[in-house]
Amino acid sequence: MSKENKEVKISKAKGRPMLSWVGKKPLTKVKAFPAQHIEHFEMDGIDVSDLDWSKWPEKLSKGGLLFHGDNKDVLAYLLANGFRGKVKLIYIDPPFDSGADYVRKVQLRGVAGTTQIGGEDYTIGEQVQYTDIWKNDTYLQFMYERLSLLKELLSDDGCIWMHCDYHKSHFLRLIGEEIFSSQNLVSEVVWRRAAPRGNVKTGFSVAHDTIYCFSKVEAEWHPPTLEYTEEYKDRFNKFDNDGRRYTLDNMISPNPNRPNLEYVWNGVKRVWRVTKEKMEKLESDGRIEYTSNGVARYKRYLDELTGMPLTTIWDDVDPVNSQAMERTDYPTQKPEKLLNRIIQTCTSPNDIVLDCFLGSGTFATSAQKLGRRWIGCDINKGSIQTTAKRLQSVIREQAELNEKAMQADMLAPDENSNKPAQSSFNTYRVNDYDLQVQHNEAVELACEHIGVTRNRADHYFDGSLGNRLVKIIPFNHPLTPLDLEDLREELHRRPEEERDITVVCLGMELSSRGWLEEYNRNRPINKVHVVELRTDQKYGGFIKHEPLVVSINVEKKGDKLLVEVTDVFSPTIIQRLNMEQGVFRATIEDWRSVVDCIMIDTEYDGEIFNVALTDIPAKKQDLVEGSYELSLPRDGSIVAVKVIDMLGEETIITKSL
Repeated sequence: MSKENKEVKISKAKGRPMLSWVGKKPLTKVKAFPAQHIEHFEMDGIDVSDLDWSKWPEKLSKGGLLFHGDNKDVLAYLLANGFRGKVKLIYIDPPFDSGADYVRKVQLRGVAGTTQIGGEDYTIGEQVQYTDIWKNDTYLQFMYERLSLLKELLSDDGCIWMHCDYHKSHFLRLIGEEIFSSQNLVSEVVWRRAAPRGNVKTGFSVAHDTIYCFSKVEAEWHPPTLEYTEEYKDRFNKFDNDGRRYTLDNMISPNPNRPNLEYVWNGVKRVWRVTKEKMEKLESDGRIEYTSNGVARYKRYLDELTGMPLTTIWDDVDPVNSQAMERTDYPTQKPEKLLNRIIQTCTSPNDIVLDCFLGSGTFATSAQKLGRRWIGCDINKGSIQTTAKRLQSVIREQAELNEKAMQADMLAPDENSNKPAQSSFNTYRVNDYDLQVQHNEAVELACEHIGVTRNRADHYFDGSLGNRLVKIIPFNHPLTPLDLEDLREELHRRPEEERDITVVCLGMELSSRGWLEEYNRNRPINKVHVVELRTDQKYGGFIKHEPLVVSINVEKKGDKLLVEVTDVFSPTIIQRLNMEQGVFRATIEDWRSVVDCIMIDTEYDGEIFNVALTDIPAKKQDLVEGSYELSLPRDGSIVAVKVIDMLGEETIITKSL
């Protein structure tokens, strides 16, 4: 796969109306960064050899695609690598600007009550990228750019569904009409939530979300029907001799101005709903019954009805409650029934579907169960971990059911959707995203530690400290003369700026000291001062992250490989627990309480983690096994054990055979 960045062209939005906001800028091109392949999962037992992969880019692995990174970068990567115009369905559930709490509560495994701790689903760097978009109309620009990219990915018969609530729904509809055109607004669905949310401004409890559907040109459309209510079935209160239930429907046309349908039947002259020839056919088929006045009525049988058609009010889908088997403890998780309905309405088996605000991964798991080819991405690493675990469980269940020839029983009741479209998926990281998050997080920590007042409107400086501007150098390299020359050029572009500058860095090259001495000599304004966070007497020593500590034993036993995890210590969880009043280190009696899951790769190549075994406890109170027996790999193989704790921190430990 090419490591070069590519430039992707974006077509203009031509729809009306056009919404204006401060800083609106059409997206005409975007850079596509390379993706790093970091994990692979595949399950034997599902035969997908006969499936058509002609619409799938040749250079990408045939299977589900899971991306960790900013979705703008991920969408650009997909466009640059063969997915333009190939996605049949896009579903997005973006941030609503609703003040929603995106922090979940995490409970240690096998431990009750008091050891429940708060676990940020979004690291500090990730929270910054979401919370910032609400300011100064940047939310509108944020969505405008992503919808522009998503339109390029859609096929001509594809559609996009945007899930939102009352905070931004009106804005999103107008942006959608600008990008896709008003004529391509297919539907506006109101989903009645069974768990209303309060609204102190009006006094009314908010009980619905809005979902807009836009097409690219003309969408495929075959919505499933609903089961009839008991109240509706009670209308069929008549019975034939063979016991079939039926009701009588009116045969008189509601439109009297239909001269071609006006005739005498059974001595009664009316404007009927059908022609005389059709009436004769119904009579011969025994489908006509008469009132006491001789007026024909149509016999409609209950067993001939295919179901109630869907309307734009969806009041039969409950949100994920605390007892639901599919619950993942994500506060914004949507129910599978809702996403199944959307997927079945406008796609067919093996179609490509996409969710770029993946959250807990319900869309991807629904697509896997329904036999669609899915692509998912999220800015949050916890989202990727949660989704990967759910998908592994689904694919394993499909393999087990396939062996018993009972696979269709597991899937949603779509007769054409009983075969998986893939038996594997691959996880990628786009644009070295982990490094981006580390920098963003470190910047936030540094600013908080030093007391910097952030200024997110400035494209170059990070904020101010007293009467000085502050520039934070990326923490993945020491301060260099090149960084300082970049600072000098920025100040040249600001001739009216007279404040001094504080540069914050981790380490500094010796040549930088000479540059600073020369630059600051006899300079009345714009002097540059440096805070080196590792050595500074006042601010140094604040970065003390301690990674997850894992101990393992790996040994051969005949033709088997024995892997045992003997201990796991999570400094982050211990720190959180010590912040909770009355909870101490001694409460963790079993290291397995802090472990969410364990994965093993028996032939690790140092880059892609190929999952050979996964231990994901079925219930929250269950513990991982800790000891595992696998087939013995070839001599010289590297065995890698990946451990993820309950807060989503992960580490990989390797042993050579």
